[in-house]
Amino acid sequence: MSTRPIVAVVGRPNVGKSTLFNALAGERISIVKDTPGVTRDRIYADVTWLNYNFTLIDTGGIEPESKDILLSSMRDQAQIAIDTADVILFVVDVKTGLQDSDSGVASMLRKSGKPVVLVVNKVDSFEKQEADIYEFYNLGIGDPYPVSATQLLGFGDLLDRVVSFFPEETAEKEEEDIPKVAVIGKPNTGKSSLINKLLGENRLIVSDIAGTTRDAVDTRVRFGDKEYIFIDTAGLRRKNKIKDDLEHYMIVRTVGAVERADIAVLVIDATEGVTEQDAKIAGIAHDRGKAVVIAVNKWDAVEKDDKTIYKFTESVRNTLSFMPYAEIVFISAMTGLRLSKLYETIDIVRESQDKRVGTGALNEILAEAVAMQQPPNDKGKFLKLYYMTQVASRPPTFVIFVNDKELAHFSYIRYIENQVRDTFGFKGTPLKFIIRERKGE
Repeated sequence: MSTRPIVAVVGRPNVGKSTLFNALAGERISIVKDTPGVTRDRIYADVTWLNYNFTLIDTGGIEPESKDILLSSMRDQAQIAIDTADVILFVVDVKTGLQDSDSGVASMLRKSGKPVVLVVNKVDSFEKQEADIYEFYNLGIGDPYPVSATQLLGFGDLLDRVVSFFPEETAEKEEEDIPKVAVIGKPNTGKSSLINKLLGENRLIVSDIAGTTRDAVDTRVRFGDKEYIFIDTAGLRRKNKIKDDLEHYMIVRTVGAVERADIAVLVIDATEGVTEQDAKIAGIAHDRGKAVVIAVNKWDAVEKDDKTIYKFTESVRNTLSFMPYAEIVFISAMTGLRLSKLYETIDIVRESQDKRVGTGALNEILAEAVAMQQPPNDKGKFLKLYYMTQVASRPPTFVIFVNDKELAHFSYIRYIENQVRDTFGFKGTPLKFIIRERKGE
């Protein structure tokens, strides 16, 4: 499974970033009904161009009052983009022309050494506005790409330029078998202490691989006879004045780390309980089909009786109801409580996401499931399920062939999923089901 490159959008308010974002994302923003928060915030979306797939991130969301705050908040955005993205789209507005804050941000982007594509938006006529477009050569970050986000003009050349910067697929192959684990969660849940403890307990740190394109640090660790790569998103190093922006920044960072990982360890603070913000962060991993382990940290600090674990588990399951498959481990990064259990769970989950089930076995399960619970019908027409086959792993992906897609209700497919899980386990990983119609049966 290759990692999707990340493309971040930066620019002043009102240059048309959102319009450009929505136009590039097209109708592909999936609002998953039972995933909270994140997908509706439209901070990120998956985009396909020719045979390339990438994740588009909007770093903005700040409307500052004064010019001084404008430049500093744009610098914050640019820093987020530099930290997380493979390619940066710097959006300027042909109608207002070149502004001081554009130049300030351009020099930051230039120094970063990241590929930057300069997008001149609101160009309705390339001929008439040619001189205005050329003005942006003064930014010193290469050719301006004129587009009109509202009229969808100029996207072809722009996207060709963007994908030309994507890394070749080959580099990642040799590390493919080492599980890449992103440690994610709200600030102050103990992500850093957990990573430090995991590293401290296993002093055989093979190497610190400096985060190549992003600032998250990847550390390779050996535990027992296995190796793991931990992707640390903890370092919110920049104290940010704007609170909303901090949350925005955290989500962008999380998307960046999760995109590169196979497995996400979501750290929850046991003393605070599970919150909506935890659900938002968990939703990022769920939407991206990654396996998830929920690490309930600071468990040593919780007063317990014989029902505490049961109650906490129940509240996690309720708040994160969209990921019933996630494994839960109660740990303490401070004392090292159950850290070896965390590694064991990561191993189990890794096995699940790579598991392949033969078509014969799947179809036995399918036949039994249909016999036990009649498929839905509409006006006397019944859903027929012909056969099911697994087509991919990470996440395990199944195709079910049916007579009529409209009849394959979400709840019935969920029922089939539960039968598959009961039989084959698949702990910790989401399963993906694709429904295909076969006509004329």
